[in-house]
Amino acid sequence: MHTWLSEVFNSPDLLGVLGVVGKTAAVYIFVVVGLRLLGTRELGQMSVYDFVLVVVIANAVQNAMVGGDTTLVGGLVSALTLMVLDGMLSWLLDHFPKLQHTMIGEPVVLVSDGLPRWEKMKKEGVTREELVAGLHEHGVASLDDVRLAVLEVDGSISVVPRQARVHRARRRVRGLRTT
Repeated sequence: MHTWLSEVFNSPDLLGVLGVVGKTAAVYIFVVVGLRLLGTRELGQMSVYDFVLVVVIANAVQNAMVGGDTTLVGGLVSALTLMVLDGMLSWLLDHFPKLQHTMIGEPVVLVSDGLPRWEKMKKEGVTREELVAGLHEHGVASLDDVRLAVLEVDGSISVVPRQARVHRARRRVRGLRTT
């Protein structure tokens, strides 16, 4: 049976397909690392200009990934490579906690007992205005009314008001899954 797949793998175009795979992988890794270096806030809470940045990056790297190959096969190979790489990255993050910590980060305390941690905020790229907006979203009027404010790994700000009741629960340790 004669198919387009056998044509691709039995022709000199195989090197072209492998070139698309290699270039797509390089662009994917570069963009993932670059976006991670932008900081936690950038990934979780996209502003209009953050969204435009991602769209422009996608447009800018399209030709770098597929080169002159504007065929359906070239586009499908590039898309499949991106999906495989994304699946591999998810698997690696699930199986290597240190890599997950590096790539995804961990929650950061921004305010503790009404005292802002300006150095942490600056490091994470959170402005005073963004913090105040996060407090207002949780119905808190001022820093003095905050027991705890945390920048979560998804970029959102969680707030525990000073007057909130503390619920104590027994600490349960989940067992590790071996399957």
